[in-house]
Amino acid sequence: MTPRIRATTVLGVLRDGKIAIAADGQVTIGQTIAKHGAQKVRLAGKGRAIVGFAGGAADGMALLERLEAKLEAHTGNVRRAAVELAREWRTDRALRRLEAMLLVGDPGALLMVSGNGDVLEPDDGIAAIGSGGPFALAAARALLRKTALSAEEIAREALGIAAEVCIYTNDQIQVVTLP
Repeated sequence: MTPRIRATTVLGVLRDGKIAIAADGQVTIGQTIAKHGAQKVRLAGKGRAIVGFAGGAADGMALLERLEAKLEAHTGNVRRAAVELAREWRTDRALRRLEAMLLVGDPGALLMVSGNGDVLEPDDGIAAIGSGGPFALAAARALLRKTALSAEEIAREALGIAAEVCIYTNDQIQVVTLP
């Protein structure tokens, strides 16, 4: 039996017309940390959107390529591109096998996209995926409600808190922002 790869905490925060998506760098195979500095978040759509992925790296990269094509086809419209990707992901026989989730956003929207055809936009402008997602989400919500921190500061701090409690999350945090 192949050991299960657990890899990630990705958090997106929208605040004051800015978006930040942050991810830790840890990749865990079975009970071993295989990598500390994996890059799980990046700019997409010619720098108009940010994407973070959780799950298998190859699956995440395949989905990122598909999302790039959708963003190009829909002139950077993140919502439309995400819906089209989710539809294709759910209906395409090969894509259905991909095990990953995406967070995608721009300063106007933050969306979680899954292979079940889900495209979810959080009510409060905060979304998280991956093993440590619930920890980061809880920390980010508290910071959003009780501080004046920026989207980037909330994302970084919340990921740091998740790293303190989730064994699949480390403190090698990468944050990508758009104004």
